[in-house]
Amino acid sequence: MLDIKYIRENLESVRNAAKIKRVNVDLDQLIAIDDQRREKLQKVEAIRADKNKSSSEIPKLQGAEKQALLDKMKAYSEEEKQLDEDLKAIETEFTQLMLRVPAVPSSEAPIGKDDTENVELYKVGTPKTFEGFIPKDHVTLGEELGMIDVERGVKIAGSRNYFLKGDGFLLEQAVMRLTIDHLVSKGFTPFSVPLLVNNDAMTGTGYFPGGEEQAYKVEKDELNLIGTSEVSLTSYHREEILNESELPKLYAGLSPCFRREAGTYGKDTRGLYRVHQFTKIEQVVVCKNSEEESQKMFDLILTNAKEILEKLGLAYRVVAVCTGDMGQGQVYKNDIETWMPSRNGYGETHSCSMFYEFQARRLNLRYKDAQGKTQFAYTLNNTCIASPRVLIPLMECYQNADGSITIPEVLRPYMNGRTKIEKHK
Repeated sequence: MLDIKYIRENLESVRNAAKIKRVNVDLDQLIAIDDQRREKLQKVEAIRADKNKSSSEIPKLQGAEKQALLDKMKAYSEEEKQLDEDLKAIETEFTQLMLRVPAVPSSEAPIGKDDTENVELYKVGTPKTFEGFIPKDHVTLGEELGMIDVERGVKIAGSRNYFLKGDGFLLEQAVMRLTIDHLVSKGFTPFSVPLLVNNDAMTGTGYFPGGEEQAYKVEKDELNLIGTSEVSLTSYHREEILNESELPKLYAGLSPCFRREAGTYGKDTRGLYRVHQFTKIEQVVVCKNSEEESQKMFDLILTNAKEILEKLGLAYRVVAVCTGDMGQGQVYKNDIETWMPSRNGYGETHSCSMFYEFQARRLNLRYKDAQGKTQFAYTLNNTCIASPRVLIPLMECYQNADGSITIPEVLRPYMNGRTKIEKHK
């Protein structure tokens, strides 16, 4: 959420942000509603000031003069009651419009309509090639090695569902443990988070309104399954005032995640690339209200994700996400795309986002600065690893001609020292 004062003073900039982010919001209606809101508030304040003045005068009066002032006070109370009712309706519309206003993207963000117009920044590593045999995709490898069972996953839970079993499960757990250990060594506090959250948490982090179609809802309890632990972790300090000395807060949440993938019918239907349930370690940062500090934290969490891929020996590229592919609240965003042989290209595996105070305003997440002034914090988040999507390049890039998969050296301590995944005899 933006400050209404900022919106009014930078209306054309915000209007352009809505255009290039493809966000539908009626800013003219917002300004008109805010004008009504301000007018009503001024009237309420004037009435209350006059009532306070009159209340102090009544004991000094007698007779008709006193009665006239009492009648005036009664009329004031009725008018105030009506104004309060009017204000409730106006505030509801005002809030709904405010929640639709996007953050203004950084000048560093490329302008574009969708992910096809994201801009490559750089590549790291050499894409895997194979000599002497035709490589298999992760589904074939997983089925042959007893790691993946998509057919039974679909039977039990419908399309885009799967089982990880045996070495598939162990490989996923190894990657998660490697990532958590790496983040803890960097000073991050690991969390297991609530998977069901209320609407306030979804609204506070910018997923509602607008993202309801992607969320699984438990309507009876008015709760939602999270699509990322960002929702729980960023909401952790909702309605709190921290001290600047506590910042930055460096959090890492490991959780199952759930997404309906609405609007993706027929897209990435084979395998584990686009599924309804996955496991993810999300980095969340709460820092002081400073663009310089935000950039420093952005570089930190992006580097953490890159370091995991480099430990795993996987080739990747980093892209600047264009405005049309960014979320409503994101100011700047990079995606990391990892080389996947079965796609003959790079596939998105990580996203790194800065929000400035967009989420903090919605969550009322603040801190006291060194001068004792209350400020809204800045927030950031980044996928440090997500499975099963990361298993795609791991399995495909490390496959051998005999159908086995070499376990990357960095994962071997988490898999009892084993060096390969092979067919069970």
